[in-house]
Amino acid sequence: MSTKTISAPKSHIPKVGMISLGCAKNLVDAEIMLGDVIARGMQITNDAADADVLIVNTCAFIDSAKEESIEAILEAHQTKGLKKRRKDQKLIVAGCMSQRFSNDLAGEFNGEVDAFIGLDQVKDVGGIIEKVLGRAPSHQLPVTSNVSLTDEAWEPLNLVTRKPVYIPDWDTPRVRLTPSHTAFTKIAEGCNHPCSFCVIPQMRGKHRSRTIESVVAEVRGLVAEGVKEINLISQDTTYYGMDLWAEKAGPRQPVDSARGVTLTRLLRELDKIEGDFWVRLLYTHPAHWSDELIHTIAECRHVARYVDMPLQHIHPRMLEVMRRETSSEHIENLITRIRAGIPGIAIRTTFIVGFPGETEEEFEYLLDFIERTRFERLGVFTYSQEEGSRAAKMDGQLPQKVKQARYKKAMKLQQRIAAEQSAAQVGKTIRALVDQPLVARGEVDAPDIDGRILLKKPAPVGEFANVRITGTQVYDLVGEVV
Repeated sequence: MSTKTISAPKSHIPKVGMISLGCAKNLVDAEIMLGDVIARGMQITNDAADADVLIVNTCAFIDSAKEESIEAILEAHQTKGLKKRRKDQKLIVAGCMSQRFSNDLAGEFNGEVDAFIGLDQVKDVGGIIEKVLGRAPSHQLPVTSNVSLTDEAWEPLNLVTRKPVYIPDWDTPRVRLTPSHTAFTKIAEGCNHPCSFCVIPQMRGKHRSRTIESVVAEVRGLVAEGVKEINLISQDTTYYGMDLWAEKAGPRQPVDSARGVTLTRLLRELDKIEGDFWVRLLYTHPAHWSDELIHTIAECRHVARYVDMPLQHIHPRMLEVMRRETSSEHIENLITRIRAGIPGIAIRTTFIVGFPGETEEEFEYLLDFIERTRFERLGVFTYSQEEGSRAAKMDGQLPQKVKQARYKKAMKLQQRIAAEQSAAQVGKTIRALVDQPLVARGEVDAPDIDGRILLKKPAPVGEFANVRITGTQVYDLVGEVV
């Protein structure tokens, strides 16, 4: 986008830069913010030094994410390595960290950050930018100034609402930050689960679903634009629609007992859309799966044979203290049913090691489960002691060296399993989506988190191709278009 300076101050078009951290759900929030920026007639720039306003969209899921967010704020204040940012440049902090810690951050970054916004403000960021640009620049406050820090001219704006309620609609302006052939569609926001290690419900509020009509309209528009891969996301996609059923039933009527029925209706409506594309289901919870959902995935031509289902642990006591609302028997039975009901399915999961009180025996129980189940895709997190969570107050917090040792042992096991599974793909032909001229992904690989297919010769980006697998690189495959 052009960065030409307009000489007349009154006609100057503000330029906005964005630094977005964290998960795909946060990325959609960033896209919505930039959509409102464009709707307000402003420009987007990738050059931080050229921006009139920088937005840092933060993450606060675990300690490492918070540290990265703090570093990004400080780096933005220094404008990507410059000695100091321009005197007239503004800095806005958004996202989960702002939503959760805006009061603390306002004190810590007073004189450096001009405004803090939360999840309810993402759709209105253009108006907030206009307001910020009309204020005196907080980072110009002289150290010896007699101006009170409570003076509105200098105190950073804190616009965060404590209990967010916003969800996007199909016609919400967005500037997609993904490649043109892939997109994330947020079907719901918030979470109602009581997991003891997590504070997401405190940050993103209660679960609230979009209507089926809204999601279908968005996906239909994306497919018309040429998008080949739609990734459905929320905090728990299998909880989708349950809140709508409760509202429809009323306070004295039971919520529909067919778990997952609303999600299955959504998937079947999406499957009616004409075109050649994948619909990928991310962030499902084992507590809300049903046989109907399994049958729906198996029967829908557009739904990818891929399940993302974070399990966190498998030992019965660990599941109980994590407050996961499922038993180990339920999980093992569910995996068996999914694999039997959806031929060719790939299951991705994640586990937490080093949870408070986790014994060596319970960790070995988890390793045995991983060995027996042989997940096609698997990630491991070391437990992060999150302030405000139930687990943070538990006895038996484990040393970091113990958590790291267990992480390495679990990942070493999964690396061996992944290498064996990759080797089994050699000689097969896989339908893949080309991300870059020499990089593609199969149906069982989600963007950014799973493996890739390294192509021997360039192929058209954004198109499907049949790729014959000729070799492996542990998590990645090597192949050639046929």
